[in-house]
Amino acid sequence: MDFRDFLNRHHDAIVREWKRRLRSEVSPRYSDRPAGEYDQTINAAFDAYFNALVSNDYSRIDEVVQEIGKFRFEAGFTLSEVQKAFEMFGHLTIPLVIKEMAGSVPETIAAIDRIHVCLNYTIHLFSDFFQALSEKEIRNYAQMLEIKVRDRTRELAESEAKYRTLVEEIRDGYFVNQDGKIVFSNKAFSDMHGYTVDEVIGRPYTDFVAPESLDEVMKTYKSRIEDRKAREHYVYYRLHKDGSSLPTENMVVLTVYDGQKAALGICRDITERLAIEKRVREAENLAHIGEITTSLAHEIRNPLSAARMSIQMLLKSDSFKGHEKRRLEILAQEVGRLNKIVSEMLDFAKPMKFDRRPGSLAALVTSCLEAIDARILEKGIIVTTKFPRKLPPVSMDHEKMEQAIINLLLNAVEAVDDDRGTVDITIKRIKGAAQDLVVYITDNGHGIDPENMPYVFDPFFTRKTKGTGLGLANAKKIIEAHGGSIELAAARPVGTRAVFTIPAVKDV
Repeated sequence: MDFRDFLNRHHDAIVREWKRRLRSEVSPRYSDRPAGEYDQTINAAFDAYFNALVSNDYSRIDEVVQEIGKFRFEAGFTLSEVQKAFEMFGHLTIPLVIKEMAGSVPETIAAIDRIHVCLNYTIHLFSDFFQALSEKEIRNYAQMLEIKVRDRTRELAESEAKYRTLVEEIRDGYFVNQDGKIVFSNKAFSDMHGYTVDEVIGRPYTDFVAPESLDEVMKTYKSRIEDRKAREHYVYYRLHKDGSSLPTENMVVLTVYDGQKAALGICRDITERLAIEKRVREAENLAHIGEITTSLAHEIRNPLSAARMSIQMLLKSDSFKGHEKRRLEILAQEVGRLNKIVSEMLDFAKPMKFDRRPGSLAALVTSCLEAIDARILEKGIIVTTKFPRKLPPVSMDHEKMEQAIINLLLNAVEAVDDDRGTVDITIKRIKGAAQDLVVYITDNGHGIDPENMPYVFDPFFTRKTKGTGLGLANAKKIIEAHGGSIELAAARPVGTRAVFTIPAVKDV
């Protein structure tokens, strides 16, 4: 397809409709922007896509993402709003491409794919850019992701020219749904659903839609086939061969395939994008909580210090004896407990700084058990450990990992009954990933109520009479900062199991 001629002919119509939809369909923030602003931003975006589609030059897209991304971020726009605004280029151009090239499915798919490569490139760049402005750790990840996107885009372009047909190399799933059955599928579509292309062809389209999305997807499909108004772009859950449901974007338009009416669909997995958006939101929330926590902690610590000094002076005098002195001692203990809580709040609010060095995870867990041995003996519980003899070392900040593990161990110890409680700690290698270690901490306590389970890692969430609700939040923060992950689940038959993974040192 001659994109230069196509885009020149449709420039005015695309830009005009793009402006209208930005003001009416994206978000209130876009609606409130001055009209003159769109003349600059939309024309810049159009020119960038023009260069990419006509000359395969993505440099202008890079510049536009930097310019508009910074401007929108500072104005309070969310990542999803900006992505939606730029995706409108596809919503506007793809129907025009299909209309002009009706009847030629391979050429139509190739042209649409060129547009989607540009859109995918832009969407990923915006994800990277917003991450970079949110948090240092995410910024490092975003830079790596940007490099990967550029490398993969370059590799895809070279592969298209040298080895395989365009439609078989793209990562988006392409399919044709005719009379409710899949009559055409590329490899990406079959891979997304866990099948081969041969297994996909001829199967009902409903076999690939998760039950929770089936009614809505079929309603949209029927409306489109019956020439009634239907959404071209929507999000649904696809059904994988293994039974899992995965978030997916779908763009479906009406076409003619082998002389009969059919629906041409382009679907894309958005699991990673949703995860990135979630991490960005969590980072923003944690930053806000950290600011509030630091301010409150400093305000509380000063009067606490004064109170502690006064109590210590009173205890040293001979003016108080018996019950009065005992009351002062209790007061001193409570002030000490409050001071410890303030210290936990400040630790949680501090940015993570690491002094990493290789070490034995099993030895660290053993050291943590020794640190809380007095509490274990006091409760009269049984602690068992199961560590393989040979485990690869872990690159970690020993002090911070010790803090995280002690928090998890104390949670288990405090959850069980005196004299009847058991806590089991096991370390294993994850199958299929020999360089990762997984730690299981299982207790036979009363467990966590199912309705509370989604919130156990939220800062300040606790059901204990004493405690800040920061122990698990801190543990999660430390473990994830080491490149690991953590989750809590119900143990069987009773109790709770904490499971966390951490990467080991490679090439050992």
